[in-house]
Amino acid sequence: MKQKFNTIISTCVPLPLENVDTDQIIPARFLKATTREEKFFGDNLFRDWRYRPDGTLNPDFVLNNPAYGGQILVAGKNFGSGSSREHAAWAIAGYGFRVVISSFFADIHKNNELNNFVLPVVVSEAFLQELFDSIEKDPKMEVEVNLPTQTVTNRATGKSERFEINAYKKHCLMNGLDDIDFLVENKGKIEEYESLMARG
Repeated sequence: MKQKFNTIISTCVPLPLENVDTDQIIPARFLKATTREEKFFGDNLFRDWRYRPDGTLNPDFVLNNPAYGGQILVAGKNFGSGSSREHAAWAIAGYGFRVVISSFFADIHKNNELNNFVLPVVVSEAFLQELFDSIEKDPKMEVEVNLPTQTVTNRATGKSERFEINAYKKHCLMNGLDDIDFLVENKGKIEEYESLMARG
């Protein structure tokens, strides 16, 4: 069982780039690992942007800028395009992000994030731009993501938007359940249904 998701209030890491694909999130050379080692994948999130070819940190990349931090990644439009590798979601979760906000996600990556207890929040392009502007003005500004009410609020401006989420995934996030946990939680109901079906 994972940590339950309710409301998160956090500073943000801005990544105002469009069409960030899964190879940029976690390069293909790290896909040999088949088990989810969160620290390994988190340490290599955006590897080729975070590090120079000689292995030293790239001071120009946002994850290496001490002004920014938090549990929320604010990303440009069309985040997670490209291959369907689940390792990209592992890397985002492993780094410590619990929310990714964008105006559009690739569908498979969006589902991979949900399956790894990262909440993908889709907002309008205008609201996304306002978030980027607010973060640029004050890197310590906070965003509130309220899963029960399905709202995201820019606490610097007070503006909010509502986001959509599948009811099943919302239940799982709020209760810290993965798909197996959900089946175990409902074992009695499943057995009762099977018994009724067997009796015709």
